[in-house]
Parts: sequence; C-alpha cells; structure tokens
Amino acid sequence: MDLMEAIKERHSVRSYSERSIADEIKMELLSYIEQCNRESGLHMQLVLDEPKAFDGFMAHYGKFSGVKNYIAMIGKKSAELEEKCGYYGEKVVLKAQQLGLNTCWVALTYSKVKTAFQVNPGEKLCLVISVGYGTTNGIEHKSKQPEAVMKAQNPIPEWFQKGIQAALLAPTAMNQQKFVFYLSGKNTVTAKAGTGFYTKIDLGIAKYHFEIGAGQENFNWGS
Repeated sequence: MDLMEAIKERHSVRSYSERSIADEIKMELLSYIEQCNRESGLHMQLVLDEPKAFDGFMAHYGKFSGVKNYIAMIGKKSAELEEKCGYYGEKVVLKAQQLGLNTCWVALTYSKVKTAFQVNPGEKLCLVISVGYGTTNGIEHKSKQPEAVMKAQNPIPEWFQKGIQAALLAPTAMNQQKFVFYLSGKNTVTAKAGTGFYTKIDLGIAKYHFEIGAGQENFNWGS
C-alpha cells in the first residue's frame, strides 16, 4: 500500500496477539528506524519481547493487552524534541502499517523499563509506540470539520484541501486535534499547535500527514 492508503487503513490498536514479528519484517522496520534516526538526530529504539512496560495498572487502565513490542521515542532535550518525535514517529508508524503491523501511540499508560532501552546523557524518553499484530485493526476516530483546522483565503487550492484531509486522519492525544494550518500566498504553509497535553507531538504527526496528502512538491513550510 502507498502512504495515503496506510493513513486511511491505520487505526490505534491496544490489544495484540501472541504472534511474533517475522524476522524479515523486523529487519525492515529496524532499518527504517535507523534511517529516520540518521535524518532526525533522534535515538528511536525498537524494543522486542518485553512485556513488563505494559503489565502494570496504568496499561490495564488504558485497556492495553498483549503488548510486548514497542518503539521508544528518545532524543536530545530541546524545544523541538516533541514535534520531531511526532513527525518521525509517524513515519515509522506508517511504515509499520505498510508491513502489515498495527500500532498505538502511548503517552502515559506504560511503565518505564530502564533496562529495555538506552537513554544517553542529555536525552529524554518522550513516549512509546506499541507495535505488533492486533487482535483487531482498530476503529476510525471522529474528526473535526476541515474549516476548524485551516485558515486560507478563497479559492483554496485542491492540494491544500487534500493536505488538511490527511492531517485530520492523524492520531492525536485524546483525539483533540488541536492544530491549525495556515496558507499564505500561493504555496507557503505554516502549522501551529494549540494548548494542551502532547499537542506538539500531535502537530508533528499532523504535519507529516499533511505533506503526504498535499504533496511536498506543491508547497513550502513557512516559519
């Protein structure tokens, strides 16, 4: 499937089967994570066969079950870290979807198992992403109307509308969708996060979705 199909097919999954990730899929996912780390300067790590992080009260409260694989989103502490984790984490999430895996972004309802991954001095664990074969494929979330998350003068270009539609399919904390995309001039786009928990991570995810929907050749990011 292409990336737009992966966006439409991918839903948050909290319950996973015992099925192990095949070696060839594991290697492809690891290779892609390493590529994203080189691009971003992040220190994302794939943790396999480690059930302790999702064996506590908070994980059960969050209705997680069968989770034994996850991606630890780690990077150097900075003002940009959360947005970068969202953007590159979603790259990995959609790659996992293309490989036939299910995922879920997890901010609070997991336990930190310090022996499972490495956090170097000056780095921070932002959150994790569960990954594996779901017992279901999840369900579609409700979305805001496009007008609620965009500011543009008429006529609105088709590529901008497609970008917004893709952004509204992005997973966000508590399904809050607190972001706005602005179009100025013919093709300059800026995106801003609203206030709330994890909105900068959500913005990074939404920006990657926007790029896929709009086509990077059609616009430039403004500051």
